Amino acid sequence: MKTTLKLTLGAVALAAASLASAQTTLLNVSYDVAREFYKDINPAFIASYKKATGKDIKVDQSHAGSSAQARAVADGLDADVVTMNTTTDIDFLADKGVVAKDWRNKFPNHAAPTTSTMLFLVRNGNPKNIKDWDDLIRPDVKVVVVNPKTGGNGRMAYLAAWGQVRAKGGTDAQALDYVTKLYKNVPVLARGGRDATGVFLQRGIGDVLITFESEVVSVDNEFGKGKVDAIHPSASLITENPVAVVERTVAKKGTAEQAKAYLDFLYSPEGQEIAAKHNIRPSNEAILKKYPQFKPIKLFSVNQYFGSLAEAQKVHFNDGGQFDKLYQPSK
Repeated sequence: MKTTLKLTLGAVALAAASLASAQTTLLNVSYDVAREFYKDINPAFIASYKKATGKDIKVDQSHAGSSAQARAVADGLDADVVTMNTTTDIDFLADKGVVAKDWRNKFPNHAAPTTSTMLFLVRNGNPKNIKDWDDLIRPDVKVVVVNPKTGGNGRMAYLAAWGQVRAKGGTDAQALDYVTKLYKNVPVLARGGRDATGVFLQRGIGDVLITFESEVVSVDNEFGKGKVDAIHPSASLITENPVAVVERTVAKKGTAEQAKAYLDFLYSPEGQEIAAKHNIRPSNEAILKKYPQFKPIKLFSVNQYFGSLAEAQKVHFNDGGQFDKLYQPSK
């Protein structure tokens, strides 16, 4: 009897081990301020996938500055999917043969299930009375922003600052003058979006943080409500959050179906609702309209004033580009 019981228990243990080893694990490599969003997306996807297929799945996350993440994947990090905040980071991976050349055509809305925009976070009560872009170049204001050479958050902030001058009818020369003055008010460049929030709130540096609209919820969750006020400028850049399957990895692991299902979930009503609750703008218009925090500010695209994000990268952010010429680090 004891022998039979031991054999039965052994068989159960072996089956459980076999089932665990068969469970698929996906790795999503993403930008740093999306951390809390994917903490909610992942269990919702896992439950949805289980219901649809009867199969268990696990999702691991990796977060850092988007450009650093893209380089890590190019260098061999086995991501199944990448969920970034700039198209140039995925284009970089496409050029390396890591994702499909036509990645934009693999999912709706040019493979961007959500968007965001750049706004200002100021200290509670807005002691410097910051209302719009012109206030950021006042001599009494210090601005915290991400280094545009290391993070998509920083590139979007730079392009938003430049583009808002053009949106008001200004020229590129006037935009250059504005952005040069803005970066003179930057005491330190942060490495990524989450680092910038830490510089602003934990280290107490600066009067205003330029960041994604979604960071409002992250700040409230991490530091407590009432620490910051969100200021929506009169005009800002609409930013895409592009996604792609990492073809190199899924071919090796056999996870193409699961990776696609994961990214498809971001477009589902449930995924879009989770995005909205994290202050990330859903592409589903009906869901977007349900959330009053998405202010109807004047939004402009990268293509309107820069041709494309790839062109902006060449002109402004590559070594020796416009940013390197205008930015002088504080001594």
